[in-house]
Amino acid sequence: MSGSKIRNIAIVSLLLINILFLVIIVSDAAVDARIERETLENVSAVLRAGGITISPDNIMPADVLRTMRTMRVDEVERLIAYTLLGEADITGQDGFYFYENPNRGTVEFYSAGDFDARLFYGVITSGGDAIGTVRSLLQDMGIETISIAVTYNFDDPEVADEVVTVVAAYRGAGVFNCVIAFEFNAESLVVVSGRYVAGVELMDDFAELSQVSSALLRFLSAVNGEELHNFDCDEILEVRAGYRHRVVGPMGEGVIDPVWLITTPNAAFMVDSDGEIWPMA
Repeated sequence: MSGSKIRNIAIVSLLLINILFLVIIVSDAAVDARIERETLENVSAVLRAGGITISPDNIMPADVLRTMRTMRVDEVERLIAYTLLGEADITGQDGFYFYENPNRGTVEFYSAGDFDARLFYGVITSGGDAIGTVRSLLQDMGIETISIAVTYNFDDPEVADEVVTVVAAYRGAGVFNCVIAFEFNAESLVVVSGRYVAGVELMDDFAELSQVSSALLRFLSAVNGEELHNFDCDEILEVRAGYRHRVVGPMGEGVIDPVWLITTPNAAFMVDSDGEIWPMA
């Protein structure tokens, strides 16, 4: 047999092997998708039997999430301050830092990523597009966020008549209890306050995101038991994976734990891998 024929046979054999592997992979993926769908449908049926309706289509798919360590980052704080104030003087110690520009306002940074900015009227204006202004500021500040919402404050319009709130994120996953509010008065940004996440790194001791079925059954148990016995729930609107932030150190060192956010018409709850449940404020 000639060398060219041997080479052709070898190439065809390799192609057939690759095709076989591809078929196996696709088949496994299809089986996994079918099993996952059936699991979600079975859990939905259990919830319905317990008095709570949910569509499997409203359970968002999730990547593998794990516990991560967070810490303060001076460069991020400076970037936030300079975005809002321009050049500014800085003072502070013991976890408290104060930036000031006498012509624009102040920004105070505390532990755990908390900060509070007070701007003079007319320094930053929305031009009628508060959401667009907030998105531009977030990009300049280097803060990753997910959902954005606008509310109108009619209780004290002299303080703020329009408030844009955003939820902080890490690599596309929301850190659900880290919220930043941008308050506008007559289209002028006057207050920016809340908590963001920075300095994220891996941990040796970590937990991974639990199965969504476990979180939903745990929620059902809490609603029908004593834990959430005062909460009336007959529908879940959405289930989404993300993080819950908690402080673990005196200088703002923190941890983001993987959780499922279960949203109902009246409230939202976070469920972690240990089955602990926290209502969203």
